[in-house]
Amino acid sequence: MANKADKWEQNAAGKFYVDQQCIDCDLCRETAPGFFTRSDEGGFSYVHKQPTTEEEIAQCMEALEGCPVEAIGNDGDE
Repeated sequence: MANKADKWEQNAAGKFYVDQQCIDCDLCRETAPGFFTRSDEGGFSYVHKQPTTEEEIAQCMEALEGCPVEAIGNDGDE
Protein backbone atom coordinates (compact mmCIF):
# COMPACT_ATOMS: atom_id res chain seq x y z
CA MET A 1 0.00 0.00 0.00
CA ALA A 2 1.31 3.44 -0.92
CA ASN A 3 2.51 5.67 1.88
CA LYS A 4 1.73 9.37 1.54
CA ALA A 5 4.67 10.17 3.83
CA ASP A 6 6.94 8.74 1.09
CA LYS A 7 5.25 10.31 -1.93
CA TRP A 8 7.40 12.04 -4.54
CA GLU A 9 7.41 15.82 -4.19
CA GLN A 10 6.72 16.09 -7.94
CA ASN A 11 3.16 14.80 -7.46
CA ALA A 12 0.44 17.37 -8.15
CA ALA A 13 -1.40 18.28 -4.95
CA GLY A 14 -4.53 16.20 -4.46
CA LYS A 15 -5.92 12.78 -3.72
CA PHE A 16 -3.77 10.62 -6.03
CA TYR A 17 0.01 10.27 -5.71
CA VAL A 18 2.93 7.91 -6.38
CA ASP A 19 5.34 7.03 -3.59
CA GLN A 20 8.99 5.98 -3.61
CA GLN A 21 8.18 2.27 -4.09
CA CYS A 22 7.66 2.99 -7.82
CA ILE A 23 9.71 0.68 -10.07
CA ASP A 24 9.06 2.68 -13.28
CA CYS A 25 7.13 -0.17 -14.93
CA ASP A 26 5.05 2.18 -17.12
CA LEU A 27 1.68 0.58 -16.26
CA CYS A 28 0.16 3.76 -14.79
CA ARG A 29 1.40 5.87 -17.71
CA GLU A 30 -0.15 3.39 -20.16
CA THR A 31 -3.43 3.14 -18.20
CA ALA A 32 -3.94 6.83 -17.43
CA PRO A 33 -1.48 8.85 -19.53
CA GLY A 34 -3.28 12.10 -18.89
CA PHE A 35 -2.47 11.91 -15.19
CA PHE A 36 0.78 9.99 -14.75
CA THR A 37 4.12 10.98 -16.22
CA ARG A 38 7.75 9.95 -15.82
CA SER A 39 10.63 11.70 -14.13
CA ASP A 40 13.43 11.05 -16.60
CA GLU A 41 16.04 12.14 -14.07
CA GLY A 42 14.70 9.99 -11.25
CA GLY A 43 13.33 7.00 -13.17
CA PHE A 44 9.89 6.96 -11.56
CA SER A 45 6.30 7.94 -12.28
CA TYR A 46 4.29 10.63 -10.53
CA VAL A 47 0.89 12.30 -10.80
CA HIS A 48 1.24 15.44 -12.92
CA LYS A 49 -2.49 16.25 -13.01
CA GLN A 50 -5.29 15.25 -10.66
CA PRO A 51 -8.47 13.71 -12.14
CA THR A 52 -11.67 15.72 -11.88
CA THR A 53 -14.43 13.71 -13.58
CA GLU A 54 -15.74 10.26 -12.65
CA GLU A 55 -14.24 8.83 -15.86
CA GLU A 56 -10.84 10.31 -15.04
CA ILE A 57 -11.00 9.03 -11.46
CA ALA A 58 -11.86 5.57 -12.81
CA GLN A 59 -8.74 5.65 -15.02
CA CYS A 60 -6.57 6.56 -12.04
CA MET A 61 -8.19 3.85 -9.91
CA GLU A 62 -7.47 1.31 -12.65
CA ALA A 63 -3.81 2.36 -12.56
CA LEU A 64 -3.79 2.17 -8.75
CA GLU A 65 -5.30 -1.32 -8.75
CA GLY A 66 -2.91 -2.54 -11.45
CA CYS A 67 0.29 -1.20 -9.90
CA PRO A 68 2.50 -4.26 -9.23
CA VAL A 69 4.21 -2.70 -6.20
CA GLU A 70 1.24 -0.72 -4.82
CA ALA A 71 3.09 2.60 -5.24
CA ILE A 72 -0.05 4.58 -6.13
CA GLY A 73 -2.21 6.01 -3.38
CA ASN A 74 -5.55 7.79 -3.30
CA ASP A 75 -5.53 9.11 0.24
CA GLY A 76 -3.50 12.24 -0.38
CA ASP A 77 -4.30 15.76 0.71
CA GLU A 78 -7.12 17.36 -1.22
